[in-house]
Amino acid sequence: MRLRNRARRLRSTLAVSAAYALTGIALVPLALVLGYTAAKGLPAVTHPEFFLNVERPIGIPGGGVSHAIAGTAIMVGLASMLSIPVGVVGGLYLGECGGGRWAGWVRLAADVLVGAPSIAIGLFAYAVLVVPLHHFSGWSGAVALAVLMLPVVIRTSEGAIALIPTSLSESGLALGLPRWRVSLQLVLPAAAPGVITGALLAVARAAGETAPLLFTGFGNRFWNLDPTQPMSALPLIVFHDALTPYPSLQNQAWGAALVLVVLVLLVNLSSRWVLRRQLRLAGQL
Repeated sequence: MRLRNRARRLRSTLAVSAAYALTGIALVPLALVLGYTAAKGLPAVTHPEFFLNVERPIGIPGGGVSHAIAGTAIMVGLASMLSIPVGVVGGLYLGECGGGRWAGWVRLAADVLVGAPSIAIGLFAYAVLVVPLHHFSGWSGAVALAVLMLPVVIRTSEGAIALIPTSLSESGLALGLPRWRVSLQLVLPAAAPGVITGALLAVARAAGETAPLLFTGFGNRFWNLDPTQPMSALPLIVFHDALTPYPSLQNQAWGAALVLVVLVLLVNLSSRWVLRRQLRLAGQL
């Protein structure tokens, strides 16, 4: 019996050690990417003009990415306004009335869009918006990002709503409330933390996309807050400046990459905080 218990403990220890080792191996690439990006980008972001100025011609010091930060915020904000309400309503429909054939087609479409190459979505926005209007714009970039965000919001919202007990809906229906009021006023608020988490994850994905903006927003070296005109973005700065042979522009690209990584990291941490806070509150009830 003692030998059997020792063998079980040994196997348990080996399994736990293997799990920790594999987790550490999985974290090594992430640590290398974050460390290398921080080491290359910190020299650029330590200068205030990096966040206050726009791009300058080669050889003139003091260039910055303020226009790219503003463009990223505008296009991602517009994409969020276009995709999050539609995605939440779609996820609510799938979570509450998701047993029909139409719901199956919606799930299939969302799954296909999740796995679709972002460059294909950029080409779609280019053909639908840029070609008919004969010019690039921030709005076309926002539409392309909205298409990328939509399936993520739909599937995460459906998953969050599916975790809500059916007794909550049944209690509302028993009180005589119509189905739409039960869904919007009872089920959706109860699933709000999961829905918010999915929306933040979709925002993080859209903020780091480059390929759709190459065909839509196109880029702009000047300060511009008008979404009807071409707009710059942090991923575009990284893409264009990193390919140049000039060290000053390469340093600017590394700085923009570091700012983008920090922004995405903050969004992901915010989503984790919202989810953990809801779980903590649920445990206190």
